[in-house]
Amino acid sequence: MLGSAAQNVIALSDAVLLYHKGQSEFAAIGFTGVFYITIAAIGFSFSRGGQIMIARRMGESRPGAVGHTFHSMLWFELILALLMWAFMRFGSEWFFQFFLEHSPDVYQKSLEYIHYRSYGVFFSYMGVALIALYSGIARPAIILADTIILAIINLVLNYGFIFGKFGLPEMGIGGSGLASSIAEGVAFVVFIVYMVFDKENRKLKIFTLPEWDWPMIRQQLKLSLPVVAHAAIGQGSWVFFFGMVENLGERSLAISNLARTVYLLLSIPLWGFATGVNTLVSNLIGQDRRHEVLDAAWKTGKFCWFVTMLIAVPILLFPGKLLYPLLGKEDMSLISDTQPIFYLMLGLVSLATFGAVFMNALTGTGATWFGLKLQGICVVSYLSYLFYITNFTDLGLLWVWMAEVVYWILMILLVFYYLRSEKWHGLHF
Repeated sequence: MLGSAAQNVIALSDAVLLYHKGQSEFAAIGFTGVFYITIAAIGFSFSRGGQIMIARRMGESRPGAVGHTFHSMLWFELILALLMWAFMRFGSEWFFQFFLEHSPDVYQKSLEYIHYRSYGVFFSYMGVALIALYSGIARPAIILADTIILAIINLVLNYGFIFGKFGLPEMGIGGSGLASSIAEGVAFVVFIVYMVFDKENRKLKIFTLPEWDWPMIRQQLKLSLPVVAHAAIGQGSWVFFFGMVENLGERSLAISNLARTVYLLLSIPLWGFATGVNTLVSNLIGQDRRHEVLDAAWKTGKFCWFVTMLIAVPILLFPGKLLYPLLGKEDMSLISDTQPIFYLMLGLVSLATFGAVFMNALTGTGATWFGLKLQGICVVSYLSYLFYITNFTDLGLLWVWMAEVVYWILMILLVFYYLRSEKWHGLHF
């Protein structure tokens, strides 16, 4: 769960510490944090094609074919990281102007954060290739350990650079971006060291000389591009969401960022189980056990819902008591103002749990292009609702957040219908 939510863990610690720095910093990390997670999600999604193929080869009892698949994925991730770094370094100023024109202070702080955060994209993109490898072969223990290291280093460096502790310069929100990039670099090095000493991976032939194999890359792209578009549209809709909320004022932006921070925390089990069912489904199909796919998705969804509710119920019903150790201030009005959204989020997280698991089960079947069509329908509905509520009504922030409920209800209905139809049974790669 933690390994699949590495960026969520970073975003959570960034948001918590910047909450104590100031309201404008907290509002800025709400927008730019979503922006960077969208960038990171693109790299993660490209790795999913490689992960599906690796899991399929393992299901077919062909571990020797894994290394070549991994090399092709790693080559592409490195090239993509360079392109994304260039976009963040030279295009962010232009891009942010479209969404933050009414908040100049938030705009400047967002640019300051992304200036330092952009360097972490290299470690992030190569890191997700390593995660895809060990997820695909169903050996995720190192992913958990590496993510814990990442979280600890990020938290310590964040505190030091934001507030000028441990002899480090006080850099504010820029220090948060620098700390997160350094933490990702250290976590990447730790993962590589583990792989060197891991004798179990020798049969995968991952240490053979990597070759450029365009047909293999093209096959991974065919699987991954719809997943990338799915993630870019899904996460990018959050950028649009915060752009719309920004029209309601900085206070509404801060309230929504607090709600999103809690949402990130509660989504850690969700994305962990979703990634797990992706590998499980592909492996089952590799063993020619297609009839078990829907049952596996249902069981995973129910298990994920149970684990998520253990965390969600106390936090969302009693946020003042349970969030105080993280967000405690003399003025607790931000938490009390967010309480109505927390009540709504209890139902929202329940829907998101089954929606994400079922969507990833569909991805594991290889029907990624059909999944993109479903995503398009859901996002158009989501954005249309959001645009109408923020521009033509005075219903308030709670009804803005109802857009997430609309999105996940549509997603569950469409994906469940497709998996029941068995139209994906003829897919091969």
